[in-house]
Amino acid sequence: MSTENNNAMDPNGLYREENYTDQKTGAIRKLIPVKADGSEDPDRETEFFGSAQVMTPMGAIPLNFALEGTTIGEAAEDFAAKAELAIEEAGKELERMRREQASKIVVPGQGGGNGSGGSGIIT
Repeated sequence: MSTENNNAMDPNGLYREENYTDQKTGAIRKLIPVKADGSEDPDRETEFFGSAQVMTPMGAIPLNFALEGTTIGEAAEDFAAKAELAIEEAGKELERMRREQASKIVVPGQGGGNGSGGSGIIT
């Protein structure tokens, strides 16, 4: 049995997080790399991630996506294009899940799981 703790945080892979929003379209997370002592790590790149929600008949679906840019302004300019891609991907995934669920529909009289091939009603 391994004594490694797979849930341990990597002290050399830490980020400080800042959040930005326009309060209508979505939010941007800015991840600033930091060293184990909490000081900024200039050897690693700052990362930006967008988040938004799309409404469906089943309710809101959260979307998360990476943004390009080295400043919050550049990331904000990239937001719309990346959100559109995330919406398209989410739509494709919903359609795939719908097809998968539809293929699992059990029709009465066609072997519904009791092995008899009938309705399962004994008269």
